[in-house]
Amino acid sequence: MQFEAGELLSKINDPSDLKKLKEDQLEQLSQELRQFIIDQVSVNGGHFAASLGVVELTVALHYVMNTPYDQLIWDVGHQAYGHKILTGRREIFHTNRIENGISGFPNRFESEYDAFGVGHSSTSISAALGMAVASQIKGEKDRQHIAVIGDGALTGGMSFEALNHAGISKSNLLVILNDNCMSIDPNVGALKEYLTSITTSKRYNRFRDDIAAVLTKISEVGPNALGIVKKLEKSIKGTLLKNANLFESLNFRYFGPVDGHDVKKLAKTLEDLKHIPGPKLLHVVTMKGKGFALAEKDQTKWHAPGLFDKITGEIKKSSSEKPVAPKYQDVFGHTMVELAEANEKIVGITPAMPSGSSMNIMMKAMPDRAFDVGIAEQHAVTFSAGLATQGLLPFCNIYSSFMQRAYDQVVHDVALQNLNVVFCLDRAGVVGADGATHHGAYDIAFMRCVPNMTVSAPMNEEELRNLMYTAQLPNKGPFVIRYPRGNGVMPDWRRPFTEIEIGKGRVITEGEELAILSFGAIGNEAVKAVQQLNELGIHPAHYDLRFAKPLDEALLHQVFKKFKKIITVEDGCLQGGIGSAVLEFMADHGYNSQIVRLGIPDRIVDHAEQNAQWRNSHYDAAAIVEEGKKMCDGKFTHTMVG
Repeated sequence: MQFEAGELLSKINDPSDLKKLKEDQLEQLSQELRQFIIDQVSVNGGHFAASLGVVELTVALHYVMNTPYDQLIWDVGHQAYGHKILTGRREIFHTNRIENGISGFPNRFESEYDAFGVGHSSTSISAALGMAVASQIKGEKDRQHIAVIGDGALTGGMSFEALNHAGISKSNLLVILNDNCMSIDPNVGALKEYLTSITTSKRYNRFRDDIAAVLTKISEVGPNALGIVKKLEKSIKGTLLKNANLFESLNFRYFGPVDGHDVKKLAKTLEDLKHIPGPKLLHVVTMKGKGFALAEKDQTKWHAPGLFDKITGEIKKSSSEKPVAPKYQDVFGHTMVELAEANEKIVGITPAMPSGSSMNIMMKAMPDRAFDVGIAEQHAVTFSAGLATQGLLPFCNIYSSFMQRAYDQVVHDVALQNLNVVFCLDRAGVVGADGATHHGAYDIAFMRCVPNMTVSAPMNEEELRNLMYTAQLPNKGPFVIRYPRGNGVMPDWRRPFTEIEIGKGRVITEGEELAILSFGAIGNEAVKAVQQLNELGIHPAHYDLRFAKPLDEALLHQVFKKFKKIITVEDGCLQGGIGSAVLEFMADHGYNSQIVRLGIPDRIVDHAEQNAQWRNSHYDAAAIVEEGKKMCDGKFTHTMVG
């Protein structure tokens, strides 16, 4: 559904049109842009509160900077809707996050105004510094490089690595710290307290306006005068804040905090900063959800609320007369509490995703045994390893795509020491509208090659609970449980715990001529396929492997002795995945069967609904039926689909 843009916004097709406005019109444009985002997201869905919070900053940046020549990078990208609308995508913004539409995140293949592809946290400063250094090498002295990073993303260690490097460069880099005390959930840690101390220091806030005015002019006087004023500025700031400014200690020129919703003041400040050389940091204070009262009050709930009534604020939920199966993440959250009540060694860890992973259920029930460590996946893993050395049993819950950022810690700090850390990988497989940056495509492949590691996947909610129960039993070592985004298949899911034998698969359906081997929740598509093939007179067997490592070799021997036609199905990459493991087993034991592997192909899977991604990647029920028919009709021609 499309909406009409306001009087000013309707005339802006790119930033050159924005620059034609008078400064006094920027506030009206900001109001129109905010309303356009509310209109669109209310009926089309998407991320919400983050973009509302940076409307004025977005307008000011494109008003002052010469984008796309000046390179603007949005960390994570949840907040870039206004940026997209102002850079030529207003007319197609209603296609945001839907199949064949525009991406929900900045994407270099989509627009020249998207200087860097993002989706994961804490990458913007590194990328902007790389661009700034490249401009130095090429002699582009007039080019600006701007990284907009939230205070939540700043908790990621990569941000500090980049700040540390940038501080010794003379590059033309501007870091804009969007400080709203939020990531998806409220921020935690010492950095949050530090930023709060800056924003609430009245003496410092009075002082910073005066010193900023001096600094914007001083470069015209000469290098000696500039050096004197910089020393004076650092000394006075340190005195007023009772300690050295963190950013200035890293050789950044610090400006702020400034009101992130005063668009004219922002535009003036940015214009001044364009003329100050070297690395700079502008501290902007904003409110996530600004301009939509309910989002201002409950920013976590309104991070990505789905469809809602923009007048009443009622979030629209699908209704069903039948009982609805829960989300896998909620089964995890409630099961954590049940297990922890019975096992005092269990602790929970999540890197800044308590509501997204449902770790918040345990954090509420047992606040002293569940930890949000900020956007710091590497730290989350090694922190878990430290806990495990002392006899505790950490359940480290990380989205599969974000676990990629902590792979070295998994290998070096957990697996090599054979520590009993349970990795619960949420959002494993394709994830729908979030698209390529958030797919959990690779964890089967990169986990099953690690010594000491158990790699498992439940086919349903009961299996998830039982795998969690099994993983917390004594001496299980490093243990991966991967499960998908979205709802399961069992409304009646809360059943007594049962231990699952490690490396033991199960028979779902006996059959003949054709065997289907599935791994994880995608096995429910195989169940549908078996039913459809039965109607066609084909009666395949279906096996749920449950473990990618160790494989159920006894079961696989039975399969290869009986079947010459086999289909493997997984919601993960084909290269190195469960299908590859089955092929390796076949080669190692001298079997010779025809095998079709179905899963995520060797390409980037674009955003769409999950079932469309399964279909487009050729591993949904229809694809299984199609390949089964080919094999049983004697038309088998290949060993891999994708």
